[in-house]
Amino acid sequence: MKKVELIDISKSYDKQSNVISNINVTIEPGEFFVLVGPSGCGKSTMLRMIAGLEEITDGVLKIGEKEVNDLPPSKRDLSMVFQNYALYPHLTVKENIQFGLHVKKIPKKDRMIRTSDVAEMLGLTDYLKRKPRELSGGQRQRVALARAIVNEAPICLMDEPLSNLDAKLRAHMRSEIRQIQRRLGITMIYVTHDQIEAMTMGDRIMILHEGSIQQIGNPIDVYNNPANPFVATFIGSPPMNITSGVGDKESNAIRLNDSISIPVPFEDERYLMEKIIVGIRPEHIKAATKESKEAEKILVEVVNVEILGNETVFSFLMGEGSWQVKWSGQWQIEVGDKIPLIMNYESFCFFDSEKKEIIKKPSDVENHVFGKEVFV
Repeated sequence: MKKVELIDISKSYDKQSNVISNINVTIEPGEFFVLVGPSGCGKSTMLRMIAGLEEITDGVLKIGEKEVNDLPPSKRDLSMVFQNYALYPHLTVKENIQFGLHVKKIPKKDRMIRTSDVAEMLGLTDYLKRKPRELSGGQRQRVALARAIVNEAPICLMDEPLSNLDAKLRAHMRSEIRQIQRRLGITMIYVTHDQIEAMTMGDRIMILHEGSIQQIGNPIDVYNNPANPFVATFIGSPPMNITSGVGDKESNAIRLNDSISIPVPFEDERYLMEKIIVGIRPEHIKAATKESKEAEKILVEVVNVEILGNETVFSFLMGEGSWQVKWSGQWQIEVGDKIPLIMNYESFCFFDSEKKEIIKKPSDVENHVFGKEVFV
């Protein structure tokens, strides 16, 4: 196992503007580290710099304890899975998988054993004699995965390896890749734009936006305590509801619009700013009950409904946009219905409107974390 350390890493193509700016992060040995962000944020460029396929403009890259800025990819002791497969069309699946082992002069018997194990793991046993052109997109992607895994390099880089698979196979492969990484104990750096992959696979995730780090942390910590509005709206499905608010010291509340305001406890009156950004997760907006106080109820009109079987998601207008609510189960809600809701102060995030930094974390995020004694 080896760690990967990026120290003040920047990348520029024109020597005027950076596409990657001042990246500082240490990826620990044996860690599953996920780079996540929207298209064009620089995550694949960063991965290629680690692999040695892109030149580093500024900063230092270390693999283990060794500086590798000037080392070619073949000397960095890592494997990589590309988004576009990068298979050899004239070789069979078996030969593609074994190619790296052949270059490293691994004994033939060991090559056969490793290839057989990986092919069975990824469901490729029946395709070993085929050429890439005879495979579907998903099958080709699995061959690319197999080729990287079979090398058993201490570091494996993956650039959106599941992007061409169907939803069911993606879910299966997420689990398979995670189990493979744990079993081999390798350091894995995984690039994706899919926040579901990031949340379910990573030990830690790094959210990038326009070439800069927005937040690094455990997926659940990032979900519960987003560093800024971008992270809040990028991580989560549906995303966090965000709007601007105005502090009203006379009523000791933050007004979101003419009909909705958030009462603020006296000890938190520092949040009664002239402008503030307010956020709440869709699942933290609750249905009002008969026991709810009338003053706490917020009546909204439904503008869209999605019943997904195990949960119901509906939207209502808020300012110039719309907010979403996510409830477990199947609710008989239709467009045009007026629904009474409850939004608890403890569930809100507040962000500074100028610095775009979180200033109030939610204290009620409904985490149900139990010790192992519960299962005894």
